[in-house]
Amino acid sequence: MTGRAVAATRTCCVWCPDWPVVAHRRRTPALVGVPVVVRERVGARDVVRAASAEARAEGVRRGMRRREAEARCPAAVVVDADPALEARAFEAVARAVERITPRVVLDRPGRCSFPTRGPSRYFGGDDALAARVRAGVSAVLGGAGDVRVGIADGVFAAALAARRDAVVPPGGSAAFLAPWPVAVLFGDDDGGGDGRAQLLVRLGLRTVGDVAALSRGAVVARFGAPGEGFHRLARGEDAGPPVLVTPPPDLVEHVVLDPPAARVDVAAFAAKGLADRLLARLSARGLACTRVVVEAETEHGERLARCWRHDGALTPAALAERVRWQLDGWLAAAGGPRGEGAEGVDDTTGGLTGLRLVPDEVVPAGGRQLGFWGGDQAARDRADRVLARVQGMLGPEAVVTAVVQGGRTPAEQVRWVPWGEPREPERPPAAGTPVPGGAEAPGWPGALPPPYPARVFVPPVAAQLLDAAGRPVTVGGRGEQSAAPATLRSAVLPGGGGPVRAWAGPWAHDVRWWDPRARRRRALWQVVVATAAAGDVACLVAVERGAAGVEALYD
Repeated sequence: MTGRAVAATRTCCVWCPDWPVVAHRRRTPALVGVPVVVRERVGARDVVRAASAEARAEGVRRGMRRREAEARCPAAVVVDADPALEARAFEAVARAVERITPRVVLDRPGRCSFPTRGPSRYFGGDDALAARVRAGVSAVLGGAGDVRVGIADGVFAAALAARRDAVVPPGGSAAFLAPWPVAVLFGDDDGGGDGRAQLLVRLGLRTVGDVAALSRGAVVARFGAPGEGFHRLARGEDAGPPVLVTPPPDLVEHVVLDPPAARVDVAAFAAKGLADRLLARLSARGLACTRVVVEAETEHGERLARCWRHDGALTPAALAERVRWQLDGWLAAAGGPRGEGAEGVDDTTGGLTGLRLVPDEVVPAGGRQLGFWGGDQAARDRADRVLARVQGMLGPEAVVTAVVQGGRTPAEQVRWVPWGEPREPERPPAAGTPVPGGAEAPGWPGALPPPYPARVFVPPVAAQLLDAAGRPVTVGGRGEQSAAPATLRSAVLPGGGGPVRAWAGPWAHDVRWWDPRARRRRALWQVVVATAAAGDVACLVAVERGAAGVEALYD
């Protein structure tokens, strides 16, 4: 096996916005021109997976709950998400692009890409190539949807260029990426970002250009190997891994289908075994697959091939899913179980007699952290049955999970929900948390500032917060403290406590005046105590009705 460094390849990305909506409109032309919302089930909630331009104009956003979307756009037609329909419909778009270049790589239904070196020279430059691709795909879509084409150095930059329908000059990817928010580095189409994006924002790195300006060593020292990956993206380099490995020629899995498979489920069952065997053999050699070619042969001698790419290493489930999508597109064209209004292509005339999976791009395999219950659905189902049995023996409240929510204190920011019940927060999220629609939660006035403690006591552990004269520290009605904290004693502190080295606060709370059971008036301090047994210990101290208590400890 030989390795080679990855250079940014001039790439064209074809993106059809709101593809789930387009797929439904191609199947049901009556939906063209009316607001459409595609919903999917996420846990116990119905959320918006995609929305048409008409629905977005009324305030509907991806990730929004279905009930809120219907309230904002009552005229919207709500349809269920259908990944098979989306993949089947996108096969027609892939064929349209394939008429221009044979090296089409599918990222997901709705987006594909290809290297531009040959096609750009043939058609007279990047702008002419983009115009030709746009015209070809628009002819296939008709009035059902929009198409955007982006050309830039590297797959990542080309995908963002497609959002702007732009052609980035050679060598200009880094400058083009600089003003984008850091959330795009982690694959968030809506710009909300995941935990890493929020961490970068808290560190003052709000744009891709801010990340690119950092040294590689500093990013790797803070974030490790993932940091090197998104730092390379920010600098306009290719989205691929640092080193690609030439796929060994013997790592090709194939199966003969006898009799020919004319149904998707029959072919997909055989493809699932191929995917498992291929990735198992790659794993045994310390390799992972990021791009695979799905090949098929029909009973009439037709040979079909399609390349699928994945941003990370393909798992057996992800590979099997993409193979099924592709088989659905091919067999729909052959007169298989298409469903009403299914879209197919016109050059496949029979069932499939053979399948092959060819690894097109492999990388050295890295570690993969599985979920707490394992990596498959069966393990999660077993865990669900075990926890339900424990609840039957000990009661529903004996098995709970934590839900992060808003609040002013650490105890209020976590809600414990019995296993199996909807994991919904009771309070709005904390400040800075992304919410549907691209905005941020307004926050909680008087909330404890970060960093947050690691260990929270419910109820607080009794303590004594004293001033330099040995008197208890109190807080007046307007939030003024009687004196500076000098000593903190509590059984929860190592050695029983000690002198206060530093403190911040107080933050006075006067809340829930209508509830006689609520803890209305209290004040909070962040205190660092010098203990003889464990050195400096940071804790959160509350004073309520003249009595002090330790609410939490920091790491």
